[in-house]
Amino acid sequence: MDSLVQARGLAAMPLDADARPALRLLTCGSVDDGKSTLIGRLLYEQNLIYDDHLAALQRDSRKHGTNGAEIDFALLLDGLEAEREQGITIDVAYRYFSTRNRSFIVADTPGHEQYTRNMATGASNSELAVLLVDARKGLLGQTRRHAIIASLLGIRHAVLAVNKIDLVDFDRAVFDEIAAKFREFAAELNFANIVAIPISARFGDNVSTRSGRTPWYAGPSLLDHLETVDVEEDRGGKPFRMPVQWVNRPNSDFRGFAGTVVGGSVQPGDEIVALPSGRTSKVVRIVSPGGDLALAQAKDAVTLTLADEIDIARGDVLAALRERPQVTDQFAAQLVWMSSHALQPGRSYLMKIGARTTMATVTELRHRVDVDTLAKLAAKTLALNEVGVCNIATATQVVFDGYAENRDTGSFILIDRYSNETVAAGMISFALRRATNVHLQSLAVGKQERSALMHHRPAVLWFTGLSGAGKSTIANLVEAGLHARGVHTIMLDGDNVRHGLNKDLGFTETDRVENIRRIGEVAKLMTEAGLIVLCSFISPFRAERQMVRELLEDGEFLEVFVDTPLDQCIARDPKGLYRRALSGEIKNFTGVDQAYEAPERPELRLMAGEQKPEVLANRVIDELVRRDICVKH
Repeated sequence: MDSLVQARGLAAMPLDADARPALRLLTCGSVDDGKSTLIGRLLYEQNLIYDDHLAALQRDSRKHGTNGAEIDFALLLDGLEAEREQGITIDVAYRYFSTRNRSFIVADTPGHEQYTRNMATGASNSELAVLLVDARKGLLGQTRRHAIIASLLGIRHAVLAVNKIDLVDFDRAVFDEIAAKFREFAAELNFANIVAIPISARFGDNVSTRSGRTPWYAGPSLLDHLETVDVEEDRGGKPFRMPVQWVNRPNSDFRGFAGTVVGGSVQPGDEIVALPSGRTSKVVRIVSPGGDLALAQAKDAVTLTLADEIDIARGDVLAALRERPQVTDQFAAQLVWMSSHALQPGRSYLMKIGARTTMATVTELRHRVDVDTLAKLAAKTLALNEVGVCNIATATQVVFDGYAENRDTGSFILIDRYSNETVAAGMISFALRRATNVHLQSLAVGKQERSALMHHRPAVLWFTGLSGAGKSTIANLVEAGLHARGVHTIMLDGDNVRHGLNKDLGFTETDRVENIRRIGEVAKLMTEAGLIVLCSFISPFRAERQMVRELLEDGEFLEVFVDTPLDQCIARDPKGLYRRALSGEIKNFTGVDQAYEAPERPELRLMAGEQKPEVLANRVIDELVRRDICVKH
């Protein structure tokens, strides 16, 4: 091995690397199929590993390697200590290198199923996917999943690298069978071309040069194909698009809109439209760090000044006046679910599209995609790494092109509102056309007029807590006390609404989310009538309680946490539900096999195990008086 280090010499970097067209590619596939080894071998064969790095790689191979005395090229990219100890890639490792014909940006992505989200991150910016397959194992579920995600994320060029061909004695029949099965599977995907190559990443067969050990293979080596494949996308021929990332206002004499052109081109004098407002203007200047430009094209980061003083904010999109993107608050999309917490239709998430962030809800999951057959399967939710097609509604209008037309304006992510975790990557398909005859009706009598007749303000008292905590008992006492004061109320109780409005819902997490969504909408309508609405629901998830809060005006939602220890709730067990849940007779029971997310900052916290219900009810009424929602008796 020492002689091997000496023989390599100093890496010979080409001098004209910056002049070559760059290719962004990723390596993907199932775990332990040799992705990192392949890129490490490619760098080594192109003399792109410096002596000191190679010496370090030699030391690391002795400590962490899997090839005995030989260099383990995977360690060149597996930089995390956890990766080296486990022998897997966890994070996305990016490498830049050049040959005499092209420069490359390589994303080495993890194959382990739990890190699929990292693979999707690498795919989102790539133009070609090198999909590795272990010749001994053939196509696996993760292989198919990565192929689907690469296709969904707009990659049109694929290389099927059948690796470890040396471990099947360079058998042509094995290679042909794997290639045929993949082509059959990928026929319904959107790859423009698929090139299958038999390789041995460990020994370099068909990596940089054709191997004499596969005389039956007449195609290019991997490097030959990467250097010659044409992946250029005609962004310049598309309509002008520029999401506004920053309003540049250094002084009162200058107001520009900074961003990166993601489609088409623009020049001074062009007519543009700012969306979603629809205001129009003309481009006066194109400002860049090197001075004013006569033309800005796709991928150029510039600042535009306009002829008119129109209101434009971060997240708006500047577009060609006569070739506008779509503007809507409802659309169909494909989702790659990236969270261990399943998708819940009806739950409010944050959606980030371009530079704009808005609230979004999956209103319908149309189907889940079977990664083995590409069949469309009925589903109510998506679990980690699953792919599905859904309808999404947003709180504000968003500007987009279909993902197939523009990857930049057609992609988005969903974010959990509490953990700030990115839970999904999405690709927009098309807008959903709502009925054009549905409009908000202007009413002669509104909330204020109705409240004036009742001599109190509307509000929602949201009692939450475990089953058996005493929520309904306290809420009933509060309503009785308010009724005695002449306050107009309505009581919505968890059990009662399931006899009518929500009788079609069960107790899965998805059904619980929909249960609270419906109750929230009803509670909002009741406040429009001027009522004080008392809602008694377990409502175990913070996201749904927050969703109801945001439906109402400031100060109208009071979260009342009836905080009773679980052991006391079990001891009370007035309906015998805990006994049945603990014995396994009832599934999805909060506090037993389904979590309860306690409020973090409730308006009232009632320690129901320490005080009598009558005392706690009076505390609630006193709080309403303190907030001037109703008057003191």
